[in-house]
Amino acid sequence: MTTYLDFEKPIAELEGKIAELRHLPNSGDVDIAEEVMRLQDKAHKQIRATYAKLTPWQRVQVARHAERPHAQAYIDRLITDYTPLAGDRAFGEDAAIVGGMGRLQGRSIVVLGQQKGDDTESRIKHNFGMARPEGYRKAQRLMRLADRFKLPVLTLVDTPGAYPGIEAEARGQAEAIASSIETCLGLGVPLVSVVIGEGGSGGALAIASSDRVYMLENSVYSVITPEGCASILWRNNANAQDAAEAMKVTAADLKKLDVIDEVIPEPMGGAHRAPDETIDVVGRVVGEAIAELAKLDGDTLRQRRQDKFLAMGKKGL
Repeated sequence: MTTYLDFEKPIAELEGKIAELRHLPNSGDVDIAEEVMRLQDKAHKQIRATYAKLTPWQRVQVARHAERPHAQAYIDRLITDYTPLAGDRAFGEDAAIVGGMGRLQGRSIVVLGQQKGDDTESRIKHNFGMARPEGYRKAQRLMRLADRFKLPVLTLVDTPGAYPGIEAEARGQAEAIASSIETCLGLGVPLVSVVIGEGGSGGALAIASSDRVYMLENSVYSVITPEGCASILWRNNANAQDAAEAMKVTAADLKKLDVIDEVIPEPMGGAHRAPDETIDVVGRVVGEAIAELAKLDGDTLRQRRQDKFLAMGKKGL
């Protein structure tokens, strides 16, 4: 059953009518099949019109959609011969970050990503994609493993931010994030990142300081959530829409600012309406990027990656 967002109410009404008609017997007075086709055409037009003019806040809602494919779905569909790896070899396992080794289009790679979970039980298990220090240290371990064996790295970004709990801070959350960014910048192998949902703060940047950073069309990437920004500036979460507008969180805005490299289009109505199609498109884009970057030597990759992020800082001054 599809979950509809607030701004999708007209679409929900049309698709609800379509579902009702499909369960009615054909009386002969009305051609139900013809009416269904008419309503489907109207629904498609409504979806297209709605998604053509989404506000930044509406894109935040789409990026957080519960049915949007998460990191594990990408791994399951794109990566063959996948072997998951766990633990940071220092404290323990953090299920908020999943990853391992496998093959993408026949090429051996290391893949890792933030996994939000698909239902209540799995969301609690994966802590809604909010990693603790051991999660970022696991990410570092996997990236160093890739560097040692000369394997490209794919990271899938989908987190509201790093976990802000007391125990995480006590175990060195800030240091773990900083070290993860340092590890990204020091890799001598291709590193490609895709923001598939939310890219929240240092929790996202920790695994996205990459040669190529892509964003899905309806994903968002920001230094803080719109709600967090609103609570600081307006002392009220009700201004989250204003914050989303001002923060330039959308893929189109971030492409204009040269924070990301490219925007990956989503199927009409968002990734949650056609998850397999979305994942396949991401796979093609990532495969092409890795093939191109694999032609460069390690020193060149490191230097270009570091120059890229230093240039962002200089541009902002």
